[in-house]
Amino acid sequence: PFDTKTPIVFDLRRCEGAPLKSETIMLSKLSSTDYVIFMLYFVIVSMYGYWIYRKKRGNENTASDFFLAEGSLTWWAIGASLIASNISSEQIVGMSGSGFAMGLAIASYEWMAAATLLVVAIFFLPIYLKNKIYTMPQFLTQRYNGTVAMVMAVFWLLVFVFVNLTSILHLGANTISTMTGFDYSLCIYGLAVFAIFITLGGMKVIGYTDVIQVLVLIIGGSVATWLALSKVATMGGMSGALDGLSVLREQADDHFHLIFQKGQMMMPDGKGGTEDAYSKLPGLAVLIGAMWIANLSYWGCNQYITQRALGADLKTARAGLLFAAFLKLFMPAIVVVPGIAIYLLHKNGDPAIVAGMSETVTSMVNGVSVQTSVVKPDNAYSSVISMLPSGAVGLVFAALVAAIVASLAGKANSIATIFALDIFKKIKPASNEAQLVRAGRYTILSSMFVAVLVAPALKSFGQVFQFIQEFSGLISPGVLAIFLMGFFWRGNTASAALAAAIATIPLGIAIEKFLPGMPFMNRMGNVFVVLIALQWLVSMIDPARGKTKGIEIDTNDFRVEGPFAVGCLIVTGVLAAFYTIFW
Repeated sequence: PFDTKTPIVFDLRRCEGAPLKSETIMLSKLSSTDYVIFMLYFVIVSMYGYWIYRKKRGNENTASDFFLAEGSLTWWAIGASLIASNISSEQIVGMSGSGFAMGLAIASYEWMAAATLLVVAIFFLPIYLKNKIYTMPQFLTQRYNGTVAMVMAVFWLLVFVFVNLTSILHLGANTISTMTGFDYSLCIYGLAVFAIFITLGGMKVIGYTDVIQVLVLIIGGSVATWLALSKVATMGGMSGALDGLSVLREQADDHFHLIFQKGQMMMPDGKGGTEDAYSKLPGLAVLIGAMWIANLSYWGCNQYITQRALGADLKTARAGLLFAAFLKLFMPAIVVVPGIAIYLLHKNGDPAIVAGMSETVTSMVNGVSVQTSVVKPDNAYSSVISMLPSGAVGLVFAALVAAIVASLAGKANSIATIFALDIFKKIKPASNEAQLVRAGRYTILSSMFVAVLVAPALKSFGQVFQFIQEFSGLISPGVLAIFLMGFFWRGNTASAALAAAIATIPLGIAIEKFLPGMPFMNRMGNVFVVLIALQWLVSMIDPARGKTKGIEIDTNDFRVEGPFAVGCLIVTGVLAAFYTIFW
């Protein structure tokens, strides 16, 4: 037994014998060069963010400026901010873990998101901008009533704080702690403070610092992928990342399929057993089924995402989403492929990887405490980092922190936007611009404080990325059903939308309880269909039918042409090629 309060540093490449307690293993790999590279990144982002903040202080600090940076973000800043906010520790660490467990199939979340961004740009954005929508609850108020908006606003705030912020902090702090040897709690505090520093400057600071964050993320992630593949190449007596990719395709062929059949891929569950990957990604549902529900809800009806585009004109906003779609095509290379590389190295018995992927869990068997070594997929990215040379570790470390901080900042700003504009302003309608901004800043501080307290509770989960998807999946069907009916059927009433909002979580839980074998993605699809039918039924018997508040829709705004149309065709063609090759 070790004293877990005292850091003990191991070189895992030299460890042999019985598995070690995971909480005592700290890969203190950062050299002085690594810290210099990280500090250079930290100083550049901080100073650039402060410069943006000082530059805009000369303007009137209005609520729309603070929360939306109205009219200030360019298309490339919008696209970069979308990706920086989306790709965080839950993607880098979580999707690498899922890449280890189930392979390239998890990339469907990224590649289907690229297609979804095009749909949102063509159909959703024109409606929001035409009706001057700045928050998602505002749309619900304008289309239905304040009650529906308030219920959904509370749902969003709970998910943003207790699922998204906490998971980003936990996964990020866990990986950084493993990399540096710093205390896990200290890493959580450091990430929270850094994110608050960026967030308090408002959306303009977030949007433009995100450009740097994405650049660092792509460069650092690419270096990690390149070196991981180079390591794999040595197994086949070759060298170089391209040779490593060939070895990976040949020796880990089962990890290069996008569409699963039942029983095709049994993966570690993080608890010592295995589970069918089909339960997470059920066949064609990822292509023509409920994956669309999760993606359309996330990318089209989510304040955290749409907020970046709502302050721009249609042409700029569409160009930003198209840019984000192109970046999405590239993301699996830096968040999924490294996990597959670690899978193959682990499969072939690399001692450092085997030790790094193992954790010891304690369970009671017949009243006796038994310790068992289990494979933890979410340790995959830490194992990638353990292989990197000095200098490269600092760059990847900076990339990871950039992704975490950008995502935390974007999420916190969205929490503040919803609370200030959709809750606080309704409670105190006479609030002026300065009071709304102040309320937003206090919300940022309080939400981050709560997330810091809750984040350690996620240590017990095997694949945190899957936890996020399944928990969010309880709300996504209701959100999308309410928005789509509000967009495209004028007869949908406020009572119908409220019924769907109230029913979405209980319905999902009920299906999970009575049909426990149903994959969560199929469960989302069934809930969505039921909620559409429920809204239709309630609307048909509602006395208020015919008195509903419509929104302005001009179908001419759905037309696309020029460079945007060409870009859409390119993205669609690349996606078709990916699914043909890796089916």
